[in-house]
Amino acid sequence: MNASDIQPLIEGLQAHQGWVAFAIFIVSFVESLAIAGVIVPGVMLLFMVAAVAGGGALSLEAALICAFAGAVLGDGISFFIGRYFKASIAQVWPVSRYPKLLHNGQTFFEKHGGKSVLIGRFVGPVRPILPLIAGMLDMSPKRFLLFNVVSAIGWAPVYILPGYLVGASVSLDIELPPHFYPVLLTALGILSVTYLLFVRLQWGLHPQSDSYNYIKQVLMRYDVSQKLWTGLSNRRVAGGEFPLPSLILALATLTLFILLAQAVSYTQWFESFNQQASDFFVLLRNPFYDPAVVIITMIGDPKLLYISVPIFVSLLFFRGYYAAAIHIAVAGIATSLVTHGLKDYFAIARPDLVVSAPLSAAFPSGHTSGAVFFFGLLAAFIAQEMEQKKRWVIYSLFSVPMLLIGLSRLYLGVHWASDVLGGMLLGLCICAITRVSYSRYDRQAISVDIFTLLAVALWLVAVTVYVWTGLPEAIARYQMIPAP
Repeated sequence: MNASDIQPLIEGLQAHQGWVAFAIFIVSFVESLAIAGVIVPGVMLLFMVAAVAGGGALSLEAALICAFAGAVLGDGISFFIGRYFKASIAQVWPVSRYPKLLHNGQTFFEKHGGKSVLIGRFVGPVRPILPLIAGMLDMSPKRFLLFNVVSAIGWAPVYILPGYLVGASVSLDIELPPHFYPVLLTALGILSVTYLLFVRLQWGLHPQSDSYNYIKQVLMRYDVSQKLWTGLSNRRVAGGEFPLPSLILALATLTLFILLAQAVSYTQWFESFNQQASDFFVLLRNPFYDPAVVIITMIGDPKLLYISVPIFVSLLFFRGYYAAAIHIAVAGIATSLVTHGLKDYFAIARPDLVVSAPLSAAFPSGHTSGAVFFFGLLAAFIAQEMEQKKRWVIYSLFSVPMLLIGLSRLYLGVHWASDVLGGMLLGLCICAITRVSYSRYDRQAISVDIFTLLAVALWLVAVTVYVWTGLPEAIARYQMIPAP
């Protein structure tokens, strides 16, 4: 099936918009069904159907619910087909036509266990086969259902939002600000270079690298530095793994934050840049985008972080990871106290653009520093259990909510660009210091179990309730002040 085959279907939906909800459900169902997801171009279909929905045929909430329901049902049926046929599924059509896919799926499941259902939902090559494999290998139905539901909650927005937003933008004939695409491409280029430098830093300072071994040899010559090296090294790794990348990151971000703080406090270097960035986002604002951006910024609200952090700290205490729990709790408290203390010290005024701006000062952005602390430490603890060269994937994924929350503060007009940059540097510094300190206590791997999934589910429920109940007030609060 190619684009020319899909076009008549899309035109039919545009003419009969009452079927759009059913179409999203069916496409999501087939995309998640064993083997069918390989044959049918589900990603393309979902994008185009979501675009029709975004054009006014269906609300975003209904589109997400339909996609979620289809995904859960598709994976559920695949799971029970696997439980029924067991190993004989390899001889059943159409599975028999894809022996390599079945083998790769089984290898992936054996490597990652039950959490492969959660991970695999977002991994293209094995996505349609993993629920089938889980059933074949007698995974508990209750455990599978939990993985299935949690993964579908994240899957639906990822696959529906791009098409929906494109459809809505076209239907509303939204006018983008001047130079939007050059600015976007430049920002993406800078971001890509930053990621490459970060990945290169990680790879260049891993325990098998020449740089790592050279620094180790130098520091081992002196008693003080030798004690520091051995004292902070992770004992789970043979010979000990010193948290060199985290230490370098902590020093670099602390230095950059101090320089930035001096620049915004005692010079006018950032005034022009801040004003131009503010003007750009003012032109970008549109009533259609506002609810989505407010939801993103609410995920970084300090009140929600005060709920989120105790959930995961309690989980770690319950499972016996006391040092990890204490480090995260202390880092959370430090992020809050340091951010508010710096706001009071620098006392930089916010942009005067919204109806009810936060009462605290602008620099550094508390939403950004809090988001970087929360998602950054989650990424660091997850990545620590992976091979060195695969950790960048986790860091990249978790950096997305950090960046979006930071950008949401600029879009809503409650922070300057330098505030967001300062919040990111501060949050990264606290994350890095926490990882350096925790390294000496890292005695056992942090694994995923049923209680971890329940904690994630509880957090998702807390986020949903917080956003659902507070969204109308937040939208009103972030409204632009009418031009005189």
